[in-house]
Amino acid sequence: MKKSLLTLLLCSFACLSHAAFPERAITLIVPYPAGGATDTLARKIAGPLGQRLGQTVIVENRAGAGTAIGAAAIARSPADGYTLLISSNTTFTVNAALKNNLPYDPQTDFESIGLIGTSPLVLLANPKVEANTVKELQALAKRTPTGLNFGSFGVGTSAHLAGEMFKVMTGTNLVHVAYKGSAPAMNDLIGGQIPLSFDTTVAAMPQMAAGKVKAIAVTSGQRTPQMPQVPTVAEAGYPDYEMVPWIALVARRGMAPEVSARLTKALRDCINDPVVKADLQKTGLDVNYQPGKVYDQRVAQELPLLRAYVHRANIPVQ
Repeated sequence: MKKSLLTLLLCSFACLSHAAFPERAITLIVPYPAGGATDTLARKIAGPLGQRLGQTVIVENRAGAGTAIGAAAIARSPADGYTLLISSNTTFTVNAALKNNLPYDPQTDFESIGLIGTSPLVLLANPKVEANTVKELQALAKRTPTGLNFGSFGVGTSAHLAGEMFKVMTGTNLVHVAYKGSAPAMNDLIGGQIPLSFDTTVAAMPQMAAGKVKAIAVTSGQRTPQMPQVPTVAEAGYPDYEMVPWIALVARRGMAPEVSARLTKALRDCINDPVVKADLQKTGLDVNYQPGKVYDQRVAQELPLLRAYVHRANIPVQ
């Protein structure tokens, strides 16, 4: 009887310990500077996610090295669910295709809480650029001996790869200019320091609405519902061209099942909330919650394809 009572008490204590998560604030790392597209999404999700978890979710920006600094922080963190990362496939597949010796392994270091949605990239131009279509841009580049500069939110990011793919597939003379995030790249595009950039619809839509930038084409296979008036690169005669970043929330792999389940339910309920979903859609994100297992499937399928493309396009691997 005493042994049974002791066992019951121990089980009850264990259950209470697991049920207590989270007991303190949770840190949500954004691997980009403040003000960019991913940072905007993180701050829109942090509040509703914290409400469902019963704790504050603090957004912390750890920018640099094409998201590798922020991702490495997660890879080194305890697997307790208190440190999360929100990022795109820049972190999870593009970096791994373009860089050797990353300080993390996207296939073994991260456990996905869930996929939040997709955000097609947009080929943007300063309004003064004398081109409004892909064909006009190609003609302008031919008339520019030094080529046209295009900005991205970092070396090895999805925007960088999208630009290199565009350059190779269309034969357009472009020169990459890397920035430490979406916000500084957008600022220079608006200011005319660079004529072109590849950025997310999340970052592009407010500036397009204000007339500060114009869209040449989107990088998705079909036109995006967020900006249906903008044609795809494929429509310009390049049907194989496509680069669509997807956004995921991940933690250090190895969390207790109860912690993982709590985080998963909180994110799923958050993203499926009509109010939260509508708020995210306003930013240009195609919101579509998918369970964490889809992360493993996407990485496994996308990574070898990107590596093959990088090799075929002779893009230098760092």
